[in-house]
Amino acid sequence: MNPTQRAIEHCFAEGWTDGLPVVPCDREAAEAMLACVDRDPDEVLLAMPQLNRSVTVRLAAVNAVMAGCLPEYFPVVVAAWDSLREEGYARKGIWQSTTGTASLLLVNGPVRRQIGVNSAGNLFGPGFRANATIGRAVRLTAINALGLVPHELDQATQGTPAKYTACIGENEEESPWTPLHVDCGLAPEDSAVTAMTMRSTVHIEARHTAVPEQLLHDIAGTLARTGALLHQTVSACVVLGPEHAHLLADAGWSKRDVSQFLYEQSFVPRELLDRAGKGAMSQKSHWRVARDHPDAVLDPGPDPARDGIHAMTSPEAVLVVVAGSSNSGVSAVVETFGPRGDRPAVTRIPASKGN
Repeated sequence: MNPTQRAIEHCFAEGWTDGLPVVPCDREAAEAMLACVDRDPDEVLLAMPQLNRSVTVRLAAVNAVMAGCLPEYFPVVVAAWDSLREEGYARKGIWQSTTGTASLLLVNGPVRRQIGVNSAGNLFGPGFRANATIGRAVRLTAINALGLVPHELDQATQGTPAKYTACIGENEEESPWTPLHVDCGLAPEDSAVTAMTMRSTVHIEARHTAVPEQLLHDIAGTLARTGALLHQTVSACVVLGPEHAHLLADAGWSKRDVSQFLYEQSFVPRELLDRAGKGAMSQKSHWRVARDHPDAVLDPGPDPARDGIHAMTSPEAVLVVVAGSSNSGVSAVVETFGPRGDRPAVTRIPASKGN
């Protein structure tokens, strides 16, 4: 066994991996990462006081090397940690949850092209180093710096493949609308990353129609499924393929129109909730429970004429972005935890110090 193989096997033996081989990190490799950002290596990016553990810029750099990142990716990794801190769920312990959440990173702006972030075909799949390793760097850091090891502090019942990596770009070039970072106040020439806490990705197969309302009812039906985590705070990132986005935009729909329609139409009648044992709300956990649950309260619906609830918390809880290839009528719903505040945790990415 050569020295590199021995180093890789040592990382496995120490539990420093996500189950896949890592790139052994030495001082020179870590320093190359740190040289690309204007941050103190000992700065805390995210703290979890309940675990007495934290992520520093230096620890993020080491794990970015191990994940396979190039140094020019590191400003995106650091901005992702800034976004995760602002979003708030990770530091509150959601990564330890039995729900088995992952972090979805959405990249906007010129940095996508500069470092090769895929925003087109197969963007949720393999094949692109930047996507694969930036998302992986976050997960490896969670394992190695925060101790979130499966069967130990990571208590996910089943988990999700997105816990290996989940990093995508918005397909700004093929979108008929302004991109997310511009919607949130940044300039088009800025680069940004937005972190979201995701549960799962649900495929929307809608090649059958050119009628906007039919497409949106298809998506709304996915948002309103009773098997989802219906909670007091529920949201989704609707990732429209370019074909679907243009179908809607050409008919005069804005992203705000789409969010409003999906909020209104993702209505779940009380009868369906009762069938699933989710007809009421727990006063303590704010999860859906059966009406006869000792902690149940029958929450009033938004419309006195219709007994039921909206699956989404508000129109703002339905985030609409455009990504994927324009080769078919395919989109996706990413089930997420709602943003804390009035907008997503969009974080500007400073230019790499190497540029």
